[in-house]
Amino acid sequence: MAVLVDPLREYPDAGLRWVHWCHMVSDVSFEELHEFAAQLGIPRRGFQGDHYDLPPHVRERAVELGALEVGTGELVLRMAGARGERARSRRARA
Repeated sequence: MAVLVDPLREYPDAGLRWVHWCHMVSDVSFEELHEFAAQLGIPRRGFQGDHYDLPPHVRERAVELGALEVGTGELVLRMAGARGERARSRRARA
């Protein structure tokens, strides 16, 4: 039962305000993720289908509020939703 963030990465060609950001997911449910995002002041429209993108200053605040820092591979394996289920299934078959 955790909200997870992966390391900051650079996305220079995304055309967005921030060049560096990370992903924030829940390993339980999207509802848990939405509640945590609301605590960070992130509107629901920021939801990317199974995650939120966070710029560095928001990632820092998420960690202060209890988000766990994990590698991107672990984040995908643990995330709620179809992408996490596919990753876990691939790992089980390997």
